[in-house]
Amino acid sequence: MLEIGAGAGQDSVFFASHGLHVVATDLSAAMVALCRDKGLDARVMDFSQLDFPAESFDAVHAMNCLLHVPNAELPAVLASIARILRPGGLFFLGVYGGDGTKEGPAASDDHAPARFFSWRTDDQIVQFASESFDIVDFHIAQADTQYRFQSLTLRRPIPSR
Repeated sequence: MLEIGAGAGQDSVFFASHGLHVVATDLSAAMVALCRDKGLDARVMDFSQLDFPAESFDAVHAMNCLLHVPNAELPAVLASIARILRPGGLFFLGVYGGDGTKEGPAASDDHAPARFFSWRTDDQIVQFASESFDIVDFHIAQADTQYRFQSLTLRRPIPSR
């Protein structure tokens, strides 16, 4: 299993503790060091340039990282994730969505440097996902007045014979 945007590795540790062989990736060398301190196979890597052979993984997990990808770049990122999944492999994508009208730094984000956000509508995220994957499940796990948590379980299509 590959986790992209692993941060400090808490999800990867959970999966590894349940018997999965996990590779954790993050753009931040400091986060990768925290993952390695937890005994994880962790690598500094940008999810827009996944440096793995085709069909390397049975599953990919991405929690709250792809909301930092501009809409114009998301199809290529999703195609790259599909490329490294084996046919029939599963991809969990969890992101906060919104009304689809804003892309860019969030005024309320105090991170330095400022982070980019894309708050996609449900229709937008489903459309983007369906370009590279079969949608197994889509549901809203949490909704409030401004943002909603979009949970997607996706499958890389199995080629027809």
